[in-house]
Amino acid sequence: MTKVDILLQNWRIRKAGRFLAQTARVLDIGCSDGALFHRLQYLKNGTGIDPDLKEQVHLFNADLYPGYFPADLPAGDLFDAITMLAVMEHIPPDEQQKLVRDCYQWLKPSGLVILTLPSPKVDYILVLLRSIRLVHAATLHQHFGFDAHEALTIFGSAGFSLVHASKFQLGLNNLFVFRKPGRATQL
Repeated sequence: MTKVDILLQNWRIRKAGRFLAQTARVLDIGCSDGALFHRLQYLKNGTGIDPDLKEQVHLFNADLYPGYFPADLPAGDLFDAITMLAVMEHIPPDEQQKLVRDCYQWLKPSGLVILTLPSPKVDYILVLLRSIRLVHAATLHQHFGFDAHEALTIFGSAGFSLVHASKFQLGLNNLFVFRKPGRATQL
C-alpha cells in the first residue's frame, strides 16, 4: 500500500469509528490486515474475515480469519456491528442481496451495518493515480460499479432502516449506517 492508500483507508476507518462503541462486538468483512482494529484500539472484541488472508491472525483486540463471510466464519455469538469499508463494490451483483441477508442473520437486534461505498467515478481516478504510482489499487479489477443508491434498496428490502448517510472525500465516497430492528438486550 502507498501512503495515499493508507490515508484513504484511515479516513474511511475514522468515519466508521464514530458509530462503534468500545464495548461493541464488531465484525469487519474484508478486514485486510486488521487495519480497523489497529487504528481503533479502543475496540476490545473484534473479528475480521478476508479472502486474502493466508492464515488466522490474533491481534490484541481481534481475531482475523481467512475466507469468505459467512461460510468461513467460526460459529459464535451475534455481533453488535458489522463493517464493510470499501467492500460492497467488490461483491458480484448476484451475491449482494445474499450478503445483506447474511449480515442481518449475524447481527444482534438493533445491530448496525456500517459501510463505505465509493462513487463509480472513483474507478477512473484510481486508474489515473495507479498509473502515476500514487495508489496501489490492486483490487480495482474486482469493482462491479456498485451505485450508492442501490444500498438503500438492498438494505431496506432486507429489513434494515437507514440511520445515517453522508458523503466524504470530496463527495467521492459515501458512508451508510443501517440498523437491524429490535431492542438490544442489556447485560
